Amino acid sequence: MTTTYEPPRPWIQSYAEGVPDDLEPVTGSLVDIVEASARDYPNAPALQFFGRTTSYRDLQQQIERAAAGLRAQGVKRGDPVAIVLPNCPQHIVAFYAVLRLGAVVVEHNPLYTPRELRKQFEDHGAVHAIVWNKVVQSVQEFPADLAVQTIVSVDVTRAMPVRTRFALKLPISKAREARAALTTRVRGTVPWESIVAAAPLPATVAKPETDDLAIIQYTSGTTGTPKGASLTHRNLLSNAAQSRAWVPSIRRGEGCVVYAVLPMFHAYGLTLCLTFAMSMGARLVLFPRFDPDMVLAVTKKHPATFLPLVPPIADRLLKAALEQGVSLDGTEVAISGAMALPHDLVVPFEAASGGYLVEGYGLSECSPVLMANPVADNRVPGTVGLPLPGTECRVVDPDEPTRDVPAGERGELLVRGPQVFGGYYGKPEETDKVFVDGWFRTGDIVTIDEAGFVRIVDRIKELIITGGFNVAPTEVEIALRQHPQVEDAAVVGLPSEHSGEEVVAAIVPVAGATLDEESVREFARGILTPYKVPRRIFVVDELPKSLIGKVLRRQVRESLLQLTTGR
Repeated sequence: MTTTYEPPRPWIQSYAEGVPDDLEPVTGSLVDIVEASARDYPNAPALQFFGRTTSYRDLQQQIERAAAGLRAQGVKRGDPVAIVLPNCPQHIVAFYAVLRLGAVVVEHNPLYTPRELRKQFEDHGAVHAIVWNKVVQSVQEFPADLAVQTIVSVDVTRAMPVRTRFALKLPISKAREARAALTTRVRGTVPWESIVAAAPLPATVAKPETDDLAIIQYTSGTTGTPKGASLTHRNLLSNAAQSRAWVPSIRRGEGCVVYAVLPMFHAYGLTLCLTFAMSMGARLVLFPRFDPDMVLAVTKKHPATFLPLVPPIADRLLKAALEQGVSLDGTEVAISGAMALPHDLVVPFEAASGGYLVEGYGLSECSPVLMANPVADNRVPGTVGLPLPGTECRVVDPDEPTRDVPAGERGELLVRGPQVFGGYYGKPEETDKVFVDGWFRTGDIVTIDEAGFVRIVDRIKELIITGGFNVAPTEVEIALRQHPQVEDAAVVGLPSEHSGEEVVAAIVPVAGATLDEESVREFARGILTPYKVPRRIFVVDELPKSLIGKVLRRQVRESLLQLTTGR
């Protein structure tokens, strides 16, 4: 099999100073990451949550105790264990405790509707779950054939400083509202506190191996049917190592600060916060949700050495900083993903921070980071940068994926490397669809220039990316068609200044019906997570379809673009 390029990896010439061409194969497992940082920096702050810090020594001890507590509940090597938590210290402890037992972490969005959660549980079949107490009821109400045997409930407020917890209990409406948003009473669960109260796990309990399954990371794909990407310890260790190599200016253990403003159930936040940050011996500052005021309050004392984000977060953070007169100086490297990064955002952000804001690219199936712009002056706006060390790429004819297109021409991006997954959990047929001779088909149409910079041109897959989250049009369409006034629906993404794309629906109403658009949106909210609910609805007489009756979403999108922008 040949590649388009001679030499095969032209992007290496464009690497920033100090970035290696390749990396040595990884060894060990993810649990070694925290152990190494606890050994090298025992007293250094590992986690910070509302000002309360946890040292690496204490973090490692909590992981060992939690692992023993979960083992006592019946968690065994190879078991899938669901984690349904926001960003909080208990999330990091639970993640590594599950892995320490050789079990498999399955991350979930805690804001999912009960129906969305249930679909994922049906797929992976976990009987043990570590769940935010605000979501416990949803899990407890699963059908009998899906019953979760062990639900460990987590009260995130227990990880806050005493003063903050006290403030949440004050008899004033604002405090009551804040407390109600964070915690609630539950019954019939195992409290997290009893899990971490166990005696430390004996050292004789075997650790996982490098090629053991570590995580099932769900991606909606194009159909809305849950597909779990099976990621091994090797995949995730490799991606953490690639990320470290990409920013040689950031030294391990030397005051490194990473902000977890992205949700850690998302592949992007998981790798750069849960694994990369811990491997750096960094201070990981945890935010349960993105709030510019909360971030700026931390920035005054501990500016981010490394800040993973998406463009809307960068934009809101910059505006808030300018409005409040708070300096972003000291924010060294911000890396943006999930959607296109506007150049007119990069310039003022870098001026305000004195650091870099660069764009990267990845997929859940690739742990997720595949490429990034160099953290150097030769970064190229409008591109997603260069493949990371050890990553190979080809550009092929999407209709004939074994045939490379001529250099510089557009085609489908194929990749391989140590961070690329081996397949979807329990779905060999779906796996076969995305691999060609050992190369993973990304579904994205790209060009690669002479210097190796990759530019995303289009997507074969019709996923809508809004606010950094993937929305499968089919899933939204199925929900909309359940409304009694809806005959048919097509869902597409239209450009948005604030979220990359916004979810938009073209709806054909039932004959004789007068469509109440707000009623349809309210109906959808009962089925879908808020970011999946169409922001706008257009009533149409009919939808363009192929000869076999398939809705032609591309035509729908073009028509709506013409209608809304005149283009």
